[in-house]
Amino acid sequence: MKKQSRIRLAALLVCLCAVWFAGSYGPLASFVQAVKHSHSDAVAFRTEGQPAPSLRKWIQAEAAKRNIAPSNAVIDRVWKAIPGYNGRLIDEDATYTKAKASGLMPDSPDFPWVYRQVSPAIGLDNLPLNAVYRGNPAKPMVSFMINVAWGDEYLPSILDTLDAEKVKATFFLDGSWLAKHEDTAKAILARGHELSNHAYSHPNMSSLGIERQRQEIGRTEALLKKLGVRNVWFAPPSGDYDSRTVKAASEFGLRTVLWTLDTVDWRNPPPSAVVAKIDDRVGRGHLILMHPTSASQHALKGMIAAIKAKGFRIGTVSQTLSSERIDSVPYLQTGLR
Repeated sequence: MKKQSRIRLAALLVCLCAVWFAGSYGPLASFVQAVKHSHSDAVAFRTEGQPAPSLRKWIQAEAAKRNIAPSNAVIDRVWKAIPGYNGRLIDEDATYTKAKASGLMPDSPDFPWVYRQVSPAIGLDNLPLNAVYRGNPAKPMVSFMINVAWGDEYLPSILDTLDAEKVKATFFLDGSWLAKHEDTAKAILARGHELSNHAYSHPNMSSLGIERQRQEIGRTEALLKKLGVRNVWFAPPSGDYDSRTVKAASEFGLRTVLWTLDTVDWRNPPPSAVVAKIDDRVGRGHLILMHPTSASQHALKGMIAAIKAKGFRIGTVSQTLSSERIDSVPYLQTGLR
């Protein structure tokens, strides 16, 4: 009796193995996969008494909730030219293909959404010539604008902190400083930071004739090109400019840029006060003005921490003022470009 039981058990195991093999590798494999895909093509969320929609229809319905329209660049009464911001659309076909291949159900937190960006109809380049003071207020990114016109005592420490925190900044170089500190400028560039134009002799630009303004911008631009820099920004010294300045800069392919938030570090405030100011006032799309001073040297790490704690990314001026969309980490992991 025991022997017969063992024989039946062995026969059952052989049958189960045969079915598993056939379903995975044998003639039943295609049938089994078809059943799986058929199951995955139905949404797990059913309303009582109603059939579940197909996976494709569910994706289409969700896309309407997840899609975000782009915002156009505008001229603001206070902030002047404000860049546009890309929207996002779900690529329904690509999402459907990835979902079918993965076998993940719609209620899965890892459901493979695929997004693509949509540019605004009006970008910064489509606006009339105007200065820029900030990025788009919907973009969770900020920048450090570091104006350099004297000395290099604090630059090594500032650069080390930026490296340690994996942050890139934009350095606006005074031409007369650059002429004397070419090696330092090369070192800044080699660390992956952005170099831009801060005139040549730190004048109040609005007090100069148009030709002298061109000379101030042009001399520094020539030095930047000598370093291999393809610059697109001009920051007027002391924030002083007029419509002629904006026009003169544009003749060199540069857009005039100023700051949203000033550390006022040249007054040598306590580093803790600088950090507190940034923590209290920084917002989306802000450009933060600083200089290579003792105050900023000691406040920089705290400023970076305060900014990151708010969920903002820190990038160069070009990155913050671009229309490139920046979203939450799960969204970025979709491979959006």
